Amino acid sequence: MPKMKAWNEITHYAGFDWAKDHHDVVIVDRAGQIVADFRIEHTSEGWQQWRKQVAAFAECLAACVETSQGVVVEQLLASDATVYPVSPVSAKRYRERKAPSGNKTDHVDAWSLADALRVDGHGWKALAPEDPLVAELRLLCRDEVALIGERTALINQLQSALHEYYPAALEAFEEWTLPSAWAFVEAFPTPFALQAAGKRKWEKFLHTHKLSRPETYQKRMEIFARAHEFVSGPALTRAKSRMALTRARMLRVLQTQIDDYRAEIEQLFSQHPDHHLFGSLPGAGSKLAPRLLAEIGSDRARFEDPSGLQCLAGTAPVSYQSGQIHKVFIRRHCNKPLRHAVHLWANLSRQSCPWASVYYEQIHQRGKSHACALRCLGQRWLKILWKMWQSHTAYDADLHARNQLKHGSWVLKIQPS
Repeated sequence: MPKMKAWNEITHYAGFDWAKDHHDVVIVDRAGQIVADFRIEHTSEGWQQWRKQVAAFAECLAACVETSQGVVVEQLLASDATVYPVSPVSAKRYRERKAPSGNKTDHVDAWSLADALRVDGHGWKALAPEDPLVAELRLLCRDEVALIGERTALINQLQSALHEYYPAALEAFEEWTLPSAWAFVEAFPTPFALQAAGKRKWEKFLHTHKLSRPETYQKRMEIFARAHEFVSGPALTRAKSRMALTRARMLRVLQTQIDDYRAEIEQLFSQHPDHHLFGSLPGAGSKLAPRLLAEIGSDRARFEDPSGLQCLAGTAPVSYQSGQIHKVFIRRHCNKPLRHAVHLWANLSRQSCPWASVYYEQIHQRGKSHACALRCLGQRWLKILWKMWQSHTAYDADLHARNQLKHGSWVLKIQPS
């Protein structure tokens, strides 16, 4: 594993403007003079060229790049360079400092990053080599979220098709993320097929898919009995039923892959030494706990205090102050997957954690929106999580209550006993 170099050991600074198929590189020395300027292809030969070009000062080289993960970062770390990631917004500002005219080229981008690292890099935090387990877990969690997004899109398309010719199906099933709803479309693709099947097959379908609950069974049977009363024309029915069948079958295949992802994520999560810590968070459950762990990682030195974690998650607001003007805005530049996970976690924590429910309600009653109240609750949860993370201890509701009492928390004063 490559070793990070101390700032005073670095004598050369590389700006790395990466792209899909090639990368532009500019290297400057401590005086700001360009000592190397070249382009490499994103191939095995290209990365061999990179190692040859930097061989003369590889022992004292730092690289600045607009990403914190991926193949480019892996290759830079493997070449023994100390890597400093920078956000695209910051990179744009550094380019404007070098080229206020607005001139933009790959060379200018690389040069501005190299010089920014030389001038300001002493205050930046180098990218530590990542735990492979955490890296794989993060990628799997993000891909799982993407697949869930695709499932949502397919469900919307299925419902849209059913709305055109089969309103009874939409009335009979409210939750379309369940395979039983897709199975209904596959078993009875049209109102005419449903009518022809008859009552015995309807009952068999409901029993087979465990949909025989008294509160919904009779209602569904009544809907099935009158499904043929309001139907579209034959042409529209044939066309849209084919689309509905296609979406239902695609959903079934996609759900199988999502289940496989979930099993792999749970297996990797169980192998991490912090799984008990994140698994103890109220409301996080088996889905959100791995996402939180994957995005936060294992490097305790990454966040010196809770504010760093809160800024990364986007719960900390952004302040603007000039003269008599003082405004507060939502933080847009943050880790979006982490912010999404914290939002869901904060919302679910209200169901299992009394103080979280009280805290949310108080913020909401002050006129704040649902999303703003959840950000405030997430901000508070992240402070707790940071302390748990640093001390390697799982969440303890009794300990938290004692701390609230010790510090005179206003939440404890209004929380019902």
